[in-house]
Amino acid sequence: MEFTADQLKIMDSIIARYPRSRSAVMPLLHYVQAIDGYITPRGIETIAKKLDIATAEVTAVSTFYTQYRTEPAGEYHVGVCVNTLCAVMGGDAIYDSLTDHLGIENHETTKDGKVSIERIECNAACDYAPVVMVNWEFYDNQTPQSVKDLVDAARAGNPPAPTRGPKTLRTWKQNSEVLAGLSDGLANEGVSAGGPSLLGLKIAKGEK
Repeated sequence: MEFTADQLKIMDSIIARYPRSRSAVMPLLHYVQAIDGYITPRGIETIAKKLDIATAEVTAVSTFYTQYRTEPAGEYHVGVCVNTLCAVMGGDAIYDSLTDHLGIENHETTKDGKVSIERIECNAACDYAPVVMVNWEFYDNQTPQSVKDLVDAARAGNPPAPTRGPKTLRTWKQNSEVLAGLSDGLANEGVSAGGPSLLGLKIAKGEK
């Protein structure tokens, strides 16, 4: 099945942002995920054709960066940080509890297509460990029970708002559109840095 004329037009608008067309490969991959839910063969072929590069080049980018999925993601993709600090603070326990609760393992998706899970090496939010991300939105200071409650609410269609970010949690496909550079109108609700993250800067500026 081919992409629609409107979808191809959006791809062209993404390419038009860049002086060199091949620079659009990453946002185009995100846009493919916004449509298909993961990086599909038709997506790779279409991007390669539009950018006049080899499919191997597109595939290389899509398999290098972990934000691109080679298998369908759930409507809510849960990334549990298991790097050193988060692991010590409970990240490993959260991951183990969640996989037991959902009956899936790393990079797998529940049968209803609602939730997928991934072990993340760092969510870049160590001051709020243990941190979980859902569709790349932050949920800080989590516990095994709070994460189970989170995914249960998401599966029921009532996901709680991220700790820092938009007031409404968007789906995997919707957030992939944003990563492709398409506006969702929620930029003013974007993620903000936390106090602990800014403490060093405040000290350097002599602020209290």
